[in-house]
Amino acid sequence: MATSVLLVTGLVVSGLHPYDRVTWVMEVAPVILVLPILWATWQRFPLTNLLYVLIVLHGIVLMIGGAYTYAHVPFGFDLQAWFGLSRNPYDKIGHFCQGFIPAIAAREILIRGGYVDGRRMLAFIVVCIVLAISASYELVEWWAALGLGQGADEFLGTQGDPWDTQSDMFMALIGAIAAQLLLSRWHDRQIALAEQGKSL
Repeated sequence: MATSVLLVTGLVVSGLHPYDRVTWVMEVAPVILVLPILWATWQRFPLTNLLYVLIVLHGIVLMIGGAYTYAHVPFGFDLQAWFGLSRNPYDKIGHFCQGFIPAIAAREILIRGGYVDGRRMLAFIVVCIVLAISASYELVEWWAALGLGQGADEFLGTQGDPWDTQSDMFMALIGAIAAQLLLSRWHDRQIALAEQGKSL
């Protein structure tokens, strides 16, 4: 499966010489957790091509953040200079993706499983799921800070921002809304094709 090959290759490359090994492990943990799920479900519940592509893109964002730490990603420094920002904003790209990609994943599971009736309720539940995921991730960051003390600074990537947690969740919210506004119709067509292939 191409998705697995790309993700495994990315893990290997990003893990060769990371800025900080512990931070790398924590940042790429979602990729490591998702891979076995993809392997276990790809035959009985293959995802849409759109979702597989988004999972790879999200994995790349996470692996780059893990390799450099979010506060030190070179592209983030470029963005900081271009827009005159006070901090490296790469972690906000990560949190936007944390809303964008899980929104499509949640949407796909809810639609294909027939768990929700009505488009408005679907959109609302998807946003709720994304915010739950984002809040859970912030709790993990908090536990890491308690457990690792000063060693958690690179993982947290707050860069001195007292409102980092709130802005992270807000970026995930924007990502979830943007994904549904931009991709719902395309996603619906992909789901129809996936379901048609499943019934053949």
